[in-house]
Amino acid sequence: MMAWMDVLMEPVSFGFMQRALVTAMATSIVCAIFSCFLVLKGWSLMGDAISHAVLPGVVLAYLAGIPLVIGAFGSGLFCAVATGFIKEHCRVKEDSVMGIVFSGMFAAGLVLFSRVNTEQHLSHILFGNVLGVTDGEMLQTLIIAAVVTMLIILKFKDLMLFCFDPVQAKVIGLPVRFYHYALLCMLALTIVAALQAVGVVLVVAMLITPGITAFLLCKTLPKMLMVSVTASLIAAVSGTFISFYIDAATGPAIVLIQAVIFLLALGVNLLRKTANARRVAPNA
Repeated sequence: MMAWMDVLMEPVSFGFMQRALVTAMATSIVCAIFSCFLVLKGWSLMGDAISHAVLPGVVLAYLAGIPLVIGAFGSGLFCAVATGFIKEHCRVKEDSVMGIVFSGMFAAGLVLFSRVNTEQHLSHILFGNVLGVTDGEMLQTLIIAAVVTMLIILKFKDLMLFCFDPVQAKVIGLPVRFYHYALLCMLALTIVAALQAVGVVLVVAMLITPGITAFLLCKTLPKMLMVSVTASLIAAVSGTFISFYIDAATGPAIVLIQAVIFLLALGVNLLRKTANARRVAPNA
């Protein structure tokens, strides 16, 4: 028994694994909370768009010698605002506009990156490098995660009404436009926080999968939040440990565990529907 415990606790004895676990857990919590609002609001593609659009901001921030987080946040916010502006001034649907904007910005980022001599490795930006986070990067992730989580908690009721019924929110005098852009700002911040853990490409999975998993199992937002955070934390911790033992990339391992949890939730949901149908059939 003790031998098994020693094997399980071995990763925690390394400093880089301690930082990786803390960073992955902080990222998973804020992404899980935000994913519930994204799923209810129908903004899944917006998360994908902004996550890809941060790449040119990262490269430009490197060239300017400023923190990469500033460039990533500015680039993500520009993508969100540009999408809204184009949608309001032409007949093209929002999903089409997002596809054009984020693919264009992502391509621009790849071109810039290929032309710049940098110590940053492209795979670390695209797929994350949570095992290589420094103390400063870990602290940065913790601060962003704490700020976004606190803002959601403070404005929980208003955000819930905005997501469920924006028309009613507007009728009672809620500043709908303000909350629209506030959510976009928080989304950009959340993506920046998750970049260290899973990178540009996989961050959308951490922003969507926990919320969809909880949506299959729950009927109220508070329960959705609890299930989403729990599933996301399980994936973050187990994915980080598994990647250590099998010497695999940590970000993809975390996302893969989330996908497995989603499939389990889907199975439970289908079994529940089958049981309800059988219960109703005799009465019919």
